[in-house]
Formats: sequence, C-alpha cells, structure tokens
Amino acid sequence: MPQPVDAPDPGRLSEDDVAAIDHLRDAYARLRQELGRVIVGQQDVIQRLAICLFARGHALLMGVPGLAKTLMVNKLAETMSLKFSRIQFTPDLMPMDITGTDILQDVVGGRREFQFVHGPVFANIVLADEINRAPPKTQAALLEAMQEHNVTVMGQVFHLDAPFLVLATQNPIEQEGTYPLPEAQLDRFMFLIELDYPTEAEEVQIARTTTGDELPSLSHLMTPEEILRHQSLVRRVPVPDHIYSYAARLVRKTRPQGSTAPAWLKPLVSWGAGPRAVQYLILGAKARAALLGSYMARLEDVQEAALPVLTHRIITTFAAQAEGIDAKKIVRRLVEETDTEH
Repeated sequence: MPQPVDAPDPGRLSEDDVAAIDHLRDAYARLRQELGRVIVGQQDVIQRLAICLFARGHALLMGVPGLAKTLMVNKLAETMSLKFSRIQFTPDLMPMDITGTDILQDVVGGRREFQFVHGPVFANIVLADEINRAPPKTQAALLEAMQEHNVTVMGQVFHLDAPFLVLATQNPIEQEGTYPLPEAQLDRFMFLIELDYPTEAEEVQIARTTTGDELPSLSHLMTPEEILRHQSLVRRVPVPDHIYSYAARLVRKTRPQGSTAPAWLKPLVSWGAGPRAVQYLILGAKARAALLGSYMARLEDVQEAALPVLTHRIITTFAAQAEGIDAKKIVRRLVEETDTEH
C-alpha cells in the first residue's frame, strides 16, 4: 500500500526531531560541565551513564571502592531532577526491604487495615550498591523491577514511575561470601561500565575539591518529562541498514559454536552474546549519536558501544584465563577485524 504524500521518511528525522536533538546535545554538554564541578575526570563513564539513561537501559558499575560511584550517580540524579535511592546490598537483605511491604495501620473509625509502604526501589534512579552481596532471591526482586518496571507484593502489582534506571555496583576485589550474578541476569544490564583509577593530576584535583567546604549543589538541567521525551526521541534516530548488519555480524562472531566465529576465538570463549546484545548495540549507538548531536547512528557509535555491551556477555574459557586474555581483549580484536562493508 503506498504511503500518503505527507508521511515522514522512516530513514530521516522530522524538523522537530532535528531541533530536539540539537537541544539534547546542548543539554548533554551542560550536564558534563555541571558534573565536572564535583566529579573529576571519568568523562567516558559519564557518557555511558547518560547513554543508558536515554536508551532506557540499566548499567552494572565495576570498580574498587573510593572512585566516587555513589557521588556520581547521586549528582546525575540531582541534575536531572530525579528521585534518587541507594540500597546497600547485604547477605541479610530481604526482597521486601527493596520492594516494600504491607503494614497494619490504624485508620479512621478505629479499624485497622493493611497499607502498602513503598520500598527504596520506588525511585527514578536506584543505586544497588554491591548487588552481589545479597542472596539470589533478593537480587531477583530487583531484576524483576528492572525488566517489568513494576513490583509484585502479596499478589498486588505496583508500577514504578518513569524514567527508571538501575545502576548496580560490584566490587571486583572482594568476592568471598558473595553471590555472583548469573549470566542470564547479567544480560539484563545494557552496559558494564568499568571505572579505573584517576591519573595523578586528577587525584591531586580530587584532593583539592573534596577536602574543603561542602560540595556545591548542582543546577537542575532537565525535568523527568523532558527525559521521557528525549528517550522517545532516541528511539526515532535513524540507523542505516549496514549498521544493523554490522552489529549483528559483530555479535554473531562472539559465539564459538557459530560458523562466523574466527578460529582464534573458539578455544577462548565458551559462550557468546545473545540477541539482546544486538538490540543494545543499536540502542547505544542511537543514544550516543543523539547526545553528540548526530542525526543518524554511525559506525563509530556502534564500535564505542561494543565494549560495555559485550564484555559481560562473553564467557571466557580456562585456556583464555590461563593466557591472561579477558573478554575486553576479545571484544577489541573483534571490533578491529569485523568487516564494515555490507
């Protein structure tokens, strides 16, 4: 059936969307500048957090203590005018400690009835600190909220307000007595964002910034309603066909059982990434393009998203570990070798 004459071209943005992307680019530049008042360095981390927010994804933060993970997430919520909640995961944390529970309350007329008291998951940005310290049943309660955007308590379903972003942290140096997330649950996270130590100059600046008076309050750059509009805008960013093909080829090469996997990869990888990785590569490319003011997803956007999307979805073999080859090295080599043509 032919389209009406005034139907928009699915491969191009409307004039309103072009103007909206320009606005988002400027807002993102102000966000980086505003966060720079309290966060020293970590520009790549800030960009990846913003990508997850506007792509409606969740992120797993990996880094040793003291790298300002909590401060960064808290200040991101402050600049976005979003409700922030931090949950410290511990071995005795129960699902109701996250979701909330029914409590018997006195009501008018001398009667008593159960009323639901909301848990800390009822926020816009939830920081799940050291998620691998809680038992699987408690982890599952948070993961249901991530996937379904609602929680179920005593048979009742409660919807979470949008936007909703979960940022979970793991400590890579303390694994004793923890409950590592299974691969199926790791797959729920759009990005694995790794934080590294600052440079010497940055560390000096951190000492100057944090050992004086209280940290400054940051400006509110965006409202929740604007964030929701930008999230819808990101979904409309055009993606050329060859970018879709590139993302699919890249992911399929991570699977050692597949015919397209390179020979060098097969003894190093026991399991590769699933179809959700292709989705997140495209969404990550769309969000990055929009944040940087591009009106179309580009190859470099997919390549920049490859490391945080694929690293936690590739399971290496004992042979790879013995040779000191981790998932990051495998992803980087795949990106270099994957043909960019049709």
